[in-house]
Amino acid sequence: MFRRLTSLALFGLFSLVMPATAARAQETPDADPADVESLDGLIHALYDVISGDAGVARDWDRMRSLFIPGARLIPSGTNPQGQFGHRVMTLEEWISGAESSFAQRPFYEKEIGRRTDEWGSLVQMFSAYDSRTSPDAEPFARGINSIQAMHDGERWWIVTIYWTAERDDLPLPDEYVGSN
Repeated sequence: MFRRLTSLALFGLFSLVMPATAARAQETPDADPADVESLDGLIHALYDVISGDAGVARDWDRMRSLFIPGARLIPSGTNPQGQFGHRVMTLEEWISGAESSFAQRPFYEKEIGRRTDEWGSLVQMFSAYDSRTSPDAEPFARGINSIQAMHDGERWWIVTIYWTAERDDLPLPDEYVGSN
């Protein structure tokens, strides 16, 4: 089926993508090249920008520079009744919630392992993390961020982050810890 696409059809598909690329450049703050030239840089910047002491302002423009417009952040987990659920948020919705939380509580998160699948410009990473109240404190949470990223020919972008925290009935697999 895909082999039947003509040059004209391919041009039509690319013409749909190209305006989005131009719009993305206008809507997104400029990124530090070190943050977006590699997957390692992208992941380091993601965890770095959200980590800090209570009341310390985060660099939200740096955060915005990592994500494509329209990106989604999707936390998931179980409620006290044991029911599984999720919430789909835009980056701005996530920032709004995080900002009020970070104003009151210190939060440090770091990657403790990663598995990456890559095909062309498409990347899927399972980034295991731990969350702490200070860089030296014991983790109060661990889990996996499922991060979808893309390379547009010039730089890496985060498309989606879908995550869940470790819990008693869902321990973090050993193969994800220390595997980056």
